[in-house]
Amino acid sequence: MNNNPLLNVFNTPYQTPPFSSIKEEHYLPAFTKAMELGKQELKNLLSSTDEPTFSSTIEALENMGQQLRLVSDVFFNLNHAQTNEQIQTIARDLSPLLTAYDNDIWLNEPLFERVKHVFDNQQNTSLTAEQKKLLEDTYKSFVRRGAQLSGSSKVRYREITEELSRLSLLFGENVLAETNAFQLHVTEENELNGLPEGVMDAASELAKSEGKEGWIFTLQYPSFFPFMKYATNRSLRKTMYMAHAQRCNNNNTHDNKEVVKAIVNLRIEKAQLLGYKSHADFVLEEHMALNPQTVNSFLNELLDASLAFGKNDVAQVA
Repeated sequence: MNNNPLLNVFNTPYQTPPFSSIKEEHYLPAFTKAMELGKQELKNLLSSTDEPTFSSTIEALENMGQQLRLVSDVFFNLNHAQTNEQIQTIARDLSPLLTAYDNDIWLNEPLFERVKHVFDNQQNTSLTAEQKKLLEDTYKSFVRRGAQLSGSSKVRYREITEELSRLSLLFGENVLAETNAFQLHVTEENELNGLPEGVMDAASELAKSEGKEGWIFTLQYPSFFPFMKYATNRSLRKTMYMAHAQRCNNNNTHDNKEVVKAIVNLRIEKAQLLGYKSHADFVLEEHMALNPQTVNSFLNELLDASLAFGKNDVAQVA
């Protein structure tokens, strides 16, 4: 048995991750091993000289990388829900490795040729409706992730995806830092009218844990949402709302304005490399609306139907 719990079968109820046994130092070795396994699975798939079939190619792809998915699910759920400085450092180290790993699959020409062969010859096979859907989704995923690009376009696509991965991680880190940095410290109980007892108790415990009198409210959802819903003090609600709305827009080290600009420009370039007019066209192709024109038409209809009611609501609270 491996001494890394992430590389063993979880001997827990319903095979839930044994978080109490997983340490920060387990993650990078687990990701490294999982990616090695995935690369070997890919090599085995491509080593076949037989004609590509749904089973040998599409099903094999679907089952490939199970270990990496498991490790990723554990790590990134923890990174979003209960992160710390060490986990964020691991995430930054992992970002380019995982993006390169994904690109090595989606941009793999021999692999795409096998997928394309199965897709182009599906009329000669007896596939179920579910298998046809998986085949279509797999083929489309390769196309939408650059498999048909060549030469300098493919090189640039790799660069864009790696930079987008880095910037997306940075964006999230900045939001988290700004969220954690804010506290509303209240010392007068009459300023907290309307708040449920449980919300007050939690705020009081937080204040005590920091050696302060009164109550502390934060931008974390269990604190922020009840405060905004129940507190009758309009001024304090405004303070909380503005702090939440202005996160990463304070011209400090965690400001996201330039990060957002860079992400937008890279998304446009990526979409155009793939043959789309804009990032919106690229994204909406996979949604019910299909294109930006449909979305804009729906929003205009919504505006016409709701504007009068909105004006009435504004007049009531003005």
